[in-house]
Amino acid sequence: MLSQVLTGTGGVGKTQLAADYARTAWQESGVDVLVWISASDTTAVISGYAQAGVEIQGADPADPHSAAKAFLAWLQPKAQGPRCRWLVVLDDVTDPSDLSDWWPPASPTGRTVVTTRRKDAALAKDERRMIEVGVFTATESLAYLTSALAVHDRREPDAQLAALAADLGHLPLALSQAAAYLVDVGVDCTAYRALLSDRARTLADAAPDVLPDGQAQTVAAAWGLSIDRADALRPVGLARPTLQLCAFLDSNGIPAAVVTSRSALAYLTSYHSKAPDAHPVSADQARLAVRALYRLSLINHDPGSLHRELHVHQLIQHSVRDTLTSTQHDLLARTAADALTESWPEVERDVDLGQVLRANTVALTRYSGEALYRPDLHRVLFRTGHSLGDAGQVTAARDYFHHLSEIATAILGAAHPDTLAARHGFARWQGEAGDAASAVDTLTELLEDRLGLLGQDHPETLHTRHELARLRGEAGDAAGAVDALTPLVEHYLRVLGPDHLDTLTARHELARWQGDAGDAVGAVDALTPLVEHYLRVLGPDHLDTLTARSNLARLRGEAGDVVGAVNAFAELLEDRLRVLGPDHPRTLRARHELANWRIYAGDVAGAVNGFAALVEDALRLLGPEHPDTLTARLNLAVCLGKAGDATGAVDALITLLGDYLRVIGPDHPEPLTARHHLARLRGEAGDAAGAVTTFTELLQDRLRVQGPDHPHTLRARHELARWRGEAGDVAGAVTAFTELLQDRLRVHGPDHPDILSTRRELARWQADERDSDVTIVREVLPAEPHSPAE
Repeated sequence: MLSQVLTGTGGVGKTQLAADYARTAWQESGVDVLVWISASDTTAVISGYAQAGVEIQGADPADPHSAAKAFLAWLQPKAQGPRCRWLVVLDDVTDPSDLSDWWPPASPTGRTVVTTRRKDAALAKDERRMIEVGVFTATESLAYLTSALAVHDRREPDAQLAALAADLGHLPLALSQAAAYLVDVGVDCTAYRALLSDRARTLADAAPDVLPDGQAQTVAAAWGLSIDRADALRPVGLARPTLQLCAFLDSNGIPAAVVTSRSALAYLTSYHSKAPDAHPVSADQARLAVRALYRLSLINHDPGSLHRELHVHQLIQHSVRDTLTSTQHDLLARTAADALTESWPEVERDVDLGQVLRANTVALTRYSGEALYRPDLHRVLFRTGHSLGDAGQVTAARDYFHHLSEIATAILGAAHPDTLAARHGFARWQGEAGDAASAVDTLTELLEDRLGLLGQDHPETLHTRHELARLRGEAGDAAGAVDALTPLVEHYLRVLGPDHLDTLTARHELARWQGDAGDAVGAVDALTPLVEHYLRVLGPDHLDTLTARSNLARLRGEAGDVVGAVNAFAELLEDRLRVLGPDHPRTLRARHELANWRIYAGDVAGAVNGFAALVEDALRLLGPEHPDTLTARLNLAVCLGKAGDATGAVDALITLLGDYLRVIGPDHPEPLTARHHLARLRGEAGDAAGAVTTFTELLQDRLRVQGPDHPHTLRARHELARWRGEAGDVAGAVTAFTELLQDRLRVHGPDHPDILSTRRELARWQADERDSDVTIVREVLPAEPHSPAE
């Protein structure tokens, strides 16, 4: 029969499983001889075997070694003679080498069960099978706690028991001791969970005074010996500090690169030896330390689990943190933060990696107390928030920075530079989440504070001015953005010089908003030499160079060179594929722009195919709720309408609008844009009255959310006036377009392209009102192309 080796971390119930197996075999007369040995070392094994030899064979007790050998010989299968059915249990084997000469023999009538925390390859051979014993499932945990409490006439809500089991990581030993504590002390699950989460209390505080079920160790003590043993394995002395580092990270998965980062290796080196001539710990040694922890079942190491190679039970983490002094705790927290920062790629090409790193930062923040906030905010806190936003979770990023700024204010004070930086991050993602007007207010206050604290030439002051100008443009005031950026560029040139990245970025933004203010030709003239400047200073593959090329391609299209825009975006897509790979969000955006400008070039079928493929890839790579996925679905719907499938386009927009409202709410610019296109498509499908009703409702929301002078509000008025005319209210259309023209002249000036559009429509409906030849008007003022999105 095969030998069974039960392996797993302390507290999973390996001994209990072996005892239940042995008890059942004995009670059901499945064995004739049962030998149970606490096999902590070779001496204990020999002693157990010798006692069996004395009792079974009458061996000489004065010679334990010979008696033990005699017992093993007795276990050997015999060709003749009676066959004895036996079971040998070797409980808690500490070191596989302790059994090198003492394994019970393979026998058709004998069975061996070994329990151990070790996972060494030597434990598994042809005649031995290793079985990993894990924690309970959620269902098993709930059933156990319910049963254990019911014995004492205690009842707790299933939801609370399930939450407690999750807090304990479904570890059987911890569940048993928690149930005993609840009964002995008379507290409920909520109070016990609060005790577990209190950083001022240790796991020992959560143990009952008398351990249940004959247990010899508390949860807190279950792993201490294992850590000592792991630390004695090669490379000696590195397992403990490696586990200490992992104790501050996400128990559900830690990237292996974190423990081999520069900061992690520096910590291991300082811990390993204080000698001045000590050799630095290498990445290979750190990996061996991980394997030592794995061999003692303190870490689960799965090299095939992408970015989540290391798993540590949360109670092991808790017990390790309990042993640290305050100074050690804070040092490890900052070291873990450094290691995460170094493991974070400058450009997040891998969506899954970003998610794992953010989860590890959240765990670190939970365990570190104020260590990441003193003496300053650790940079990993900023990296995590911006990673959230860059991954499309703009609302979460906004809320994250709002919370961070509140904590920074409370701990560091309102005037601390990091508090101001957190407020800046809040404003940025406030704008990205669709509330550009409020972001402008936030940044206006921040600019005043930075001017007073840092002065007008400080880079952070200039950065705030830059972001404020950009958000003014996002709020609809493109001309105001140009007015703010023009002197800022001069300031950057004087303070930082022409080749500084901030100077280039400000010039880039100035050209962009110059185009949005109506001067696309001037914007192209400004951006063309700037792209050459980017190429010279940053190189062709820098992300800012690629972004500048993207905006130049778009502005060329808006200046009338549609074919040039398509060609430029096709070339940009090839470069982004080469630099960033096919799955990067910026590569997907290049595909988006290419499909968009195919519409202007008249290739509607190509645009539909491009957006359809893009939606499929965005769903796979970014998920259904990512803003880029939703925008791609919006433009696909609009393209379907332009391709003649008005019904399909309307159905797609209605579904999309429901998702928009669920994910980002009704007041974000994107759902307002979706409503704009839905109203227009209804009119083009023949329901002019329905279009009037929908645009009337939309205009009220645009006025409330974005204000009367926002370009999108003015466009909503344009469409409402148009469909009033189409619905038969020609006089109303003339009046509406007359009023709109005056407001657009006031907001944009006489040279903006939207002025031409309004004049065209006004002339059209005035001619219709006079019963003139509308055809002549349309020949003089040809219809402008429509963008697939506002």
